[in-house]
Amino acid sequence: MQTTLISINRDRLNQTLAELATIGQLPAGGVRRISFSPEDLQARQQVKTWMQNAGMTVRVDAAGNMIGRYPGQLDLPALATGSHIDTVPTGGRYDGALGVLAGVEGVRSLHEQQIRLRHPIEIIVFTDEEGGMIGSKAMSGNADPDPETYRRENGQEIQACLQRIGGDWSKLDQARRSDRDIAAYVELHVEQGGVLESEHQQIGIVEGIVSLHRCDITVIGRPNHAGTTPMHLRRDAMVAAAQVVTALHEIAVNTPGRQVATIGVVNVFPNAANIIPGQVDLVADIRDLSEEHIEGLIAQLQERMAAIASTTQTQITLKRGMRVQPTLASARVRGAIAEVCEAQQLSYGHMPSRAIHDAQEIGRFTEMGMIFVPSVAGISHAEDEYSSPEQCARGAMVLLQTLLKLDAL
Repeated sequence: MQTTLISINRDRLNQTLAELATIGQLPAGGVRRISFSPEDLQARQQVKTWMQNAGMTVRVDAAGNMIGRYPGQLDLPALATGSHIDTVPTGGRYDGALGVLAGVEGVRSLHEQQIRLRHPIEIIVFTDEEGGMIGSKAMSGNADPDPETYRRENGQEIQACLQRIGGDWSKLDQARRSDRDIAAYVELHVEQGGVLESEHQQIGIVEGIVSLHRCDITVIGRPNHAGTTPMHLRRDAMVAAAQVVTALHEIAVNTPGRQVATIGVVNVFPNAANIIPGQVDLVADIRDLSEEHIEGLIAQLQERMAAIASTTQTQITLKRGMRVQPTLASARVRGAIAEVCEAQQLSYGHMPSRAIHDAQEIGRFTEMGMIFVPSVAGISHAEDEYSSPEQCARGAMVLLQTLLKLDAL
């Protein structure tokens, strides 16, 4: 098979992206397509139609994942790709959607040339990636059996939500897959950051999806009158909390490595202008490919917190919260992506994904790889998220050629 002759239709891909973006379109050009909403259902139906027109059979598993299957020549595990089409409340048109529609476009190209690979190809639209990731978690066997975990913010039960899209909570375990079903999974995604753009790289090859650790930090001081309490007699929880924020930032900046750390939640009590804060609750988010490295960062933070508590006469405690294990990308898949980039004379770099993707769960049971294309100005999860038509088409071409290369291995 002359795989180099198989290409994608750039104009059709970008027209498809634009058409899908009209479903749930916001006045400023963004997209609101919340999982299980009428817009989500409409988008699913549109993608299903595109899949069927490209020669795929389409089914919905118990977790609501929509799976388009293009048959192969042999009875082999599938080569899979895909992503999600649900969005955050004010999202862009590329996050998730590019990965799904690039996969559909690749199969369209094969179908038009009446080409079937040795392996079947599956395009997966995962359920609720922006919420609880129930789709990919069910596929990896890691979904929480408690339905309350997946209750929607509007109070809707997950059982009813899954039924709406063709899933079945009572049979959730039937969505589980293994490497006997999927030989490898490759996901194309916008970077959702500014690294590729700043380094003038056309393609990012993901080394792995980072571990995420969340810590709940509580600072206890003494509430008192803001006007009558002298400065040297204060036990100000906010002053101590500010030092904790600074300490975590300094640790992340000064410790060798590629970790990131954020405190994005601050709750102050009693939260009044004329009262010295008596308690501040913080949430720290720390990410790296190595869990051992994260543990070292948290140990440093705890040492700094003990010193801060002593100097500010406060009590500071840290409670471990959410923890997501990292998933490393397959060396074989990474190598195939690199070979494709070199053959097409594309500049590329290796990088971690610090955002969580469905690929993280799929990589727990089969070989996984991810391809990033630049996000202009590093913007994502926002209405002005943008990747150019050239960047989208380039990523789709690398995805197709990677699948072809993996099929031949």
